[in-house]
Amino acid sequence: MTRLSLMARSLVTAAAALLTMTAATATAQAKTEPTAPENFVALRSVDRTIIQEMRYFTPHNFVGERIDGYRQPLCVLTRPAAQALHKAQTKLLRQGYTLKVYDCYRPQRAVDHFVRWAKDLDDQRMKAEFYPNVDKTRLFADGYIAEKSGHSRGSTVDLTIVKLPAKSTRPYLPGEPLAPCYAPRDERFPDNSVDMGTGFDCFDTLSHTLDPRVQGEQRANRLLLKSTLEDLGFVNLAEEWWHFTYKPEPYPDTYFDFPVSAKSLHHGH
Repeated sequence: MTRLSLMARSLVTAAAALLTMTAATATAQAKTEPTAPENFVALRSVDRTIIQEMRYFTPHNFVGERIDGYRQPLCVLTRPAAQALHKAQTKLLRQGYTLKVYDCYRPQRAVDHFVRWAKDLDDQRMKAEFYPNVDKTRLFADGYIAEKSGHSRGSTVDLTIVKLPAKSTRPYLPGEPLAPCYAPRDERFPDNSVDMGTGFDCFDTLSHTLDPRVQGEQRANRLLLKSTLEDLGFVNLAEEWWHFTYKPEPYPDTYFDFPVSAKSLHHGH
């Protein structure tokens, strides 16, 4: 009996020690979470008027769930990129438009989440909207998914233009019927942006900024975004009308992994 109670006591002690160790490890991990260099800012601290619809914080993206590393729906960028966006916004506001960002700095762990998803060929839940014509086995070969993203360097932004006064965009409800991202505007998922010919993150050649099939108002809208941003030092990725990188990049070779949150920033702005 005593022997059993002794054994029980030592088990309890061992369990308590294990708990303490686990707690200590958790605390150590929390403490060692990477933070951003001082040159990173919340876009809001530079321009409060730019609309933020951070898609990877929501389930409305090609994966269908919130992406790793997005702790808050916050646009974080290097200061020079944020300041250049502010200048672009000033120009557009005078013309009756506003910018809207979908994604800004993207942690490496988010890119890793995309890569894991791309390799899981059984997960096709968002195919009907985001890649109706692309076989999932082709995502890497066709360049839609890569192991590294310029977004992780902090000066790349995905964005569009919204006509003022901006209407609100209804939230996506997981499980709702999906429409192809290149369907006519009134058939695809509603977005308060001007008509760019496809939705954001549309894995299709129609997303190429100067695709000859995109004409009229849709082409004019793409060119308005492109010329406004290019005048201020941004370079467009030819395959994605929404994707722009500010040059010269402050961190051309560094892929950061701090989470998207106010806590990651030095001034908590």
